Amino acid sequence: MAINKLAWKIGGKAGYGIMVTGLIFSKACSRGGFHVFDTVEYPSLVRGGHNNYHVRVEDEEIHSNIELIDILVAFNNETIDKHKSNITVGGAIIFDSNETKFENNEIRGDIKLYDIPLLKIAKGITEEKIIMNTITLGATIAIIDYDLNILDGVITDVFRKKGAEVVNKNILAAKKGYDYVKKNYNHDFKTKLRQISNNKEKNKKRMLITGNEAISLGAIKAGCKFYSAYPMTPASSILHYMAANEKNMNLVVKQTEDEIAAIHAAIGASFAGVRSMTATSGGGFSLMVEGLGLAAMTETPLVIVNAQRPGPSTGLATRTEQGDLKFVLNASQGEFPHIIITPGDVDECFYLTREAFNLAEKFQVQVIIMTDKHLAESHKTTEMFNVEYKINRGMLIEGKQLKKRPDGFKRFEFTDTGVSNRTIPGQKNGIFRVPSYEHDEFGWMSEDPEVRIKMVEKRNKKMVNILKEISWPNIYNIENGKIIKKEIKEINSEIDKLKTDITIISWGSTKGAVLEAMKFLKIDGVYADFLHFNYINPLKTELLLKILKSAKKTIIVEQNMTLQFASIIKEKTGLDIDHSFSKYNGRQMYPHEIYDKIKEVLNN
Repeated sequence: MAINKLAWKIGGKAGYGIMVTGLIFSKACSRGGFHVFDTVEYPSLVRGGHNNYHVRVEDEEIHSNIELIDILVAFNNETIDKHKSNITVGGAIIFDSNETKFENNEIRGDIKLYDIPLLKIAKGITEEKIIMNTITLGATIAIIDYDLNILDGVITDVFRKKGAEVVNKNILAAKKGYDYVKKNYNHDFKTKLRQISNNKEKNKKRMLITGNEAISLGAIKAGCKFYSAYPMTPASSILHYMAANEKNMNLVVKQTEDEIAAIHAAIGASFAGVRSMTATSGGGFSLMVEGLGLAAMTETPLVIVNAQRPGPSTGLATRTEQGDLKFVLNASQGEFPHIIITPGDVDECFYLTREAFNLAEKFQVQVIIMTDKHLAESHKTTEMFNVEYKINRGMLIEGKQLKKRPDGFKRFEFTDTGVSNRTIPGQKNGIFRVPSYEHDEFGWMSEDPEVRIKMVEKRNKKMVNILKEISWPNIYNIENGKIIKKEIKEINSEIDKLKTDITIISWGSTKGAVLEAMKFLKIDGVYADFLHFNYINPLKTELLLKILKSAKKTIIVEQNMTLQFASIIKEKTGLDIDHSFSKYNGRQMYPHEIYDKIKEVLNN
């Protein structure tokens, strides 16, 4: 019998509460002391289509979901047809045979069938059919022998705003589902969840949080006071989160008429001295590109989030991919410095977003945070964030710092670093011009060739110091069954330690699947290093060169067809990665896919 390891999935049509039910189950498991990772899939439809919510639960930290399912909650035949092949040996299906009909020979004989009259039970409680979802939660708790009181607590919190009647009906529904299973089925299911209460984990508080929520918290902690956006999946939940916290966090949040207005509103707010952010997906970022160039020419600090989804055009509006990297790297006409940050998990979403605001203001550049639908919307349990943070506003001067100059304030003054003093508009002795046209140190438009050369070089000087400022990529290993993280600079003198069987390279949200694959590889006696990049522009290359030259074998993992990051590495280092694994079907990367590819590479 497996203890404290479970993969659970609920599926049905859009509009039937699949997402809320999945989140309730994730929260219930998290409150029992477990680590949770969940993912959600839905089509680009308001109602209908197939929705599913997949929750993985373990007592050790997990970084990615897996395709396997121990318990499948099916509200229609489509859910069974799509997912029955992924049900583990001895797994289970919860369903209502009055609503979901299938022949027994359609299902493997080892799968346990929990036929529960969900609709009948629901009608005994309320006219709302959607409460069937809560009945299945109670049934699940009974099957895995978990604590129903924990579920009741989550239900209370989730439905509290809807009033005591709604809360009580849902608690009753969960109890009826629980009791039906206990009364009508034996209790020898292969998986049990035992609340973690007798070890050091007992009093440890964890959050269950998505990438978009972590980005929002990071922005708020960094002092972001203005957020503008037009809704676009999968970035929309940042807008929702910021708007929900607008009053209590003293923010200004604007839903603009389109993405063009969104970036220009954020530029205007930043120009006025406020830390500002906007977010969108690839299609919206396409509309923002001209505004990005304006921010670059005016050297206005700005943080932009691009939550990727498959393109081109509308593409797959609710799916995931990493296809925008080269587009973002080369966005807008001309040459100018900007920073690309690629967090790989919810912790990095928080901490790197905070860092993005400091970098933007210190170097007066635009920082683009690249996530994707998978990272943006998946929940993961993590420790409480460290809230210690020091705001660095760079060369922002005002008041008495602005000394009167006979020739005026040089907003774009030539300096050794390329960074000039800036000030909030309206300051005495600090009046300046900010055109989109090429200009001189004062902001006066200029077509003088010498001025043009100096200004291009001034702006691009910043990259030298940005490169010194940003963190190194991290190396991950498995030691004694635990994931160990080291910064590359810590092991520069011990580069031979990287000579394991294979070195894996990736960026962004593929990080979690790679880490889980490494666990499986270690069980097979395969030792792997993992080099994960959080900063792609500028790219630290010195030690990357050493690693690529010293590694026995290298493989890059990306969610795009053309291996965009591999080509950037080739451009910067002149070296090729030995092998690659790419996925671009719009679905998340799974650990077993990486595992299978690496085993294939090593066996060959």
